Amino acid sequence: MGQKVNPISFRLGSYKNWTSLWFADKGTYSKHVVADFELRKYLNQKLKGAGVVEVTIERSITAIKVTLHVSRPGVVIGRGGANLEEVKKDVEKMLKQFKESKVKVEIRVEEVKDPDLSSKLVVERIADQLAKRYPHRRAVQQAMEKVMGAGAKGVKIALTGRIGGAEIGRAEKYFQGSIPTQTLRANIDYYQHPAYTRSGYVGIKVWIYKGEIAD
Repeated sequence: MGQKVNPISFRLGSYKNWTSLWFADKGTYSKHVVADFELRKYLNQKLKGAGVVEVTIERSITAIKVTLHVSRPGVVIGRGGANLEEVKKDVEKMLKQFKESKVKVEIRVEEVKDPDLSSKLVVERIADQLAKRYPHRRAVQQAMEKVMGAGAKGVKIALTGRIGGAEIGRAEKYFQGSIPTQTLRANIDYYQHPAYTRSGYVGIKVWIYKGEIAD
């Protein structure tokens, strides 16, 4: 079962929480979902150099609180908070398109202490290397060494597609340590994203096992 579902959604409610925290009726639910999607898309593109790990959005009747979990908070804040203020103005403009101009926007920045234990940052690093025609086995091996060196209990990386410019697509998996995907108390960070290479898209999936959650 743990092999067939997203490990994050599989553990929601046990120790992992939702990244969108709000309640809406039938009339506004779809609008909020689209707004959250567009907001995350913009923030990931705008703050790509900051190493965005996660964007949490909390809504109330009069306010929207956006929490940015990043590996380099200085890039987000900027000199004297100039960059953060610019991001806040852009978010307010986006919300006006969804008729949410009357709500107060609050943006918080939290630093991720161990970026090498973030599956999202590992995937993005490998994707950049593959797009620049870096040898895929070397890129994967270096990524796994950094993850294990940061204190992970295990890591698994899967590549699918025309890997290395091959004529026929294939799948390759690489392991280090253990990945107990079916154990709900196992703290597993997971992310997937394609890398656009000259030969086409190469899918990248990363599982990082950080240990068990104490009861």
